[in-house]
Amino acid sequence: MKSKIFSIVIIMIVMVLVVSACGTSTNSNPGPTKTPPAITDSGIVAEGHLEPIHFTELALNASGLVSEVLFKEGDKVAAGDVIARLKSNEAKTLESAQSAAAEELTTAFQGVRDAQYKLDNFDVPSDFNGMTPTQAVDEMLVRLNKARADFEPYKNLSDQTVEPSQAEKKSGVVSGNAKIYKKALDDAWARYRKAILWLELTSTLQNANSRLILAQKDSDALQDPSFSEDTAGTRAALANAEVRAPFAGTITNLDLKVGEFSASGKPVVTVADSSQWVVKTKDLTEIDVVNIKEGQPVSVKFDAIPGKEFKGNVLSIAENYTENQGDIVYKVTVLLTDKDAAMRWGMTARVRFE
Repeated sequence: MKSKIFSIVIIMIVMVLVVSACGTSTNSNPGPTKTPPAITDSGIVAEGHLEPIHFTELALNASGLVSEVLFKEGDKVAAGDVIARLKSNEAKTLESAQSAAAEELTTAFQGVRDAQYKLDNFDVPSDFNGMTPTQAVDEMLVRLNKARADFEPYKNLSDQTVEPSQAEKKSGVVSGNAKIYKKALDDAWARYRKAILWLELTSTLQNANSRLILAQKDSDALQDPSFSEDTAGTRAALANAEVRAPFAGTITNLDLKVGEFSASGKPVVTVADSSQWVVKTKDLTEIDVVNIKEGQPVSVKFDAIPGKEFKGNVLSIAENYTENQGDIVYKVTVLLTDKDAAMRWGMTARVRFE
């Protein structure tokens, strides 16, 4: 019995030693603790909206009844296309505006010729040599004021001669004849009027030339065969019985109906050039924007076009700021180099600046 108990005790001691040995071995050689690396995104991400690269809102420059609407929303137009016409006694079509501009140009040319002829035939006094008309007026006014001051003591005298004053007698200075001072004053007035006339003739010629330049510009704009954007504003102002496309694009909004009255100044047509698209951000803070440069590559994703990523570059960074919920933010415009038929004006975009 004692032999069995002793055997059991020996076995238990051996087991305890084995377990202790295993525990000691494990604790004495701890393995390295491995933490998976954090995936960080070093790029700046901002939110924005999609816009066509170029668009404009057109308003009427005259009020009246809409007589024709030649396009509808979604139609493509070329530069110079008539979108709508207005019926108004005061407004002009392109043809009538061209005729009026040609008449104004002829009148302006005649005005320059007449003004130049009068100035060329003006006899500039020798007193004005080396002076401009303005300088001559200023100088003749100085001389006039001096002549008036010289004549002032004698203007109320009826006789021709003047008795010297006590001061003049003491100094030995004898006053001249009142007629001499009066003649000097009359001559000063004549020179002053002559200078003013010279200035008026010069000014008339300058105004005539300015009128000619404007008339020529209006005529050229109305005759522009390419209907370039540079001349679109003049055409819109002068040919104000018509609404014409200032550049090629798509009509995205058209608020004109035949027979309805339309008031001037109210935007009625929107033309957009969607040959390229831009994204304008709205939440780039002052801390982020300093790390962005023009030309910097970006990637863009749209909520409405899942699974696709579009490339682009920073086109411009606004100089001015706005406030957004207490933050100072700057608008950054991104020019997309990729396109998609599903793109629509106003879509929400997420821009990642590489």
